Amino acid sequence: MRSKAITFVVILSFLSLATLTISCRQHRTPKSITFRRITSTNNNQSDKEQYKNSGLDDSNKADSPSQIYIPAPLPNNKEQILSRKAYVTSYNNKTKIPNWVAWHLTSDHVDGSIRRLNTYFEDEDVPAPRATNADYKGSGWSRGHMCPAGDNKWDETAMMESNLLTNMCPQHGSLNSGLWNVIERDCRKWAVKYGDLYIVCGPILLNKEHETIGENQITVPEAFFKVILRLNPEPAAIGFIVRNNEGKKKKDQFVNTVDEVERITGMDFFPSLPDEIENEVEANTNLNDWQ
Repeated sequence: MRSKAITFVVILSFLSLATLTISCRQHRTPKSITFRRITSTNNNQSDKEQYKNSGLDDSNKADSPSQIYIPAPLPNNKEQILSRKAYVTSYNNKTKIPNWVAWHLTSDHVDGSIRRLNTYFEDEDVPAPRATNADYKGSGWSRGHMCPAGDNKWDETAMMESNLLTNMCPQHGSLNSGLWNVIERDCRKWAVKYGDLYIVCGPILLNKEHETIGENQITVPEAFFKVILRLNPEPAAIGFIVRNNEGKKKKDQFVNTVDEVERITGMDFFPSLPDEIENEVEANTNLNDWQ
C-alpha cells in the first residue's frame, strides 16, 4: 500500500447503478490448475526490486491464483509498479500514463455503498513531472479510468485510489461514456455470473510520435486494450481493442483474442497460467461464450 497520506477534498456526486443480485456462494479457483512460477526476463535490477517491493516478485507469483492478473515484467519499457488496495499499476514516467492496470474483480466487489468522487488526485508516488488536473483542463480529452470507479464502490480507499491520475489516460469523451463504459459494465455482470474475473487494460501507442496534453505533456494513446480471464466454470479469455475515438459502435466489432492483443501491445498476459491452459484460452475467443 502507499506510504504517503493524501490530503484531499471529497466532492460526492454519483448516480447509483442498478442493484445487482450477488451470489452468496464462495467461488474458488479450480483445484486442477497449478500455476507456473514466473521468471523475470528483465535484467534491470531496479525493475526487479520494484516487483519485489510491491509484493509482485517471482516467489509471490508462484502457485498464487491471486497474482495471475499481473502481466510479465516489461523488458524494454520503463515501469514503476504501484500496488493499490484494489489494483496494480505499471506506470511509465516517460509517457506519464500507465503501461497497464490490472485487478481481480470478484462478485462481492461489483457493488457497494461508496459514492463515486468528482475529485481527481495527482499521484505523489511518482516523480515529477506527472499528470495534474491542469493538464486535462481545456484539453478536449476526458480522464479515462483504467480500473473503473464502478469496480471500487465496496471500499472508500479503493474508490479514492481509483481517482488517482496514474490510473487514467486521456480518453475521447464519447469512448469514455460509450463503448468503454459498456465493457466495464459487462465485466461487472460477468463477475457476478462467473464468480470473479482477472482484468488487465491500458493504452496502446501505435504511432512513433503522439499527441500530448498540458504543460506536463501527458501522452494521448491512439487506442486502448482490455483482456479478461475467467476460470469458472471453465477457463476462458476475451480481449478488446478500441481506437481512442470510437464510442458508439457495438463491442462485438472490437473483440480480439488475447494472443492478438499481446501481438499488438508486446505484453505477456496471464503468464502464470499453465502452458496448456494459457495457449488454449489466449488463442481462442467467442463473445457468445460470455453472454
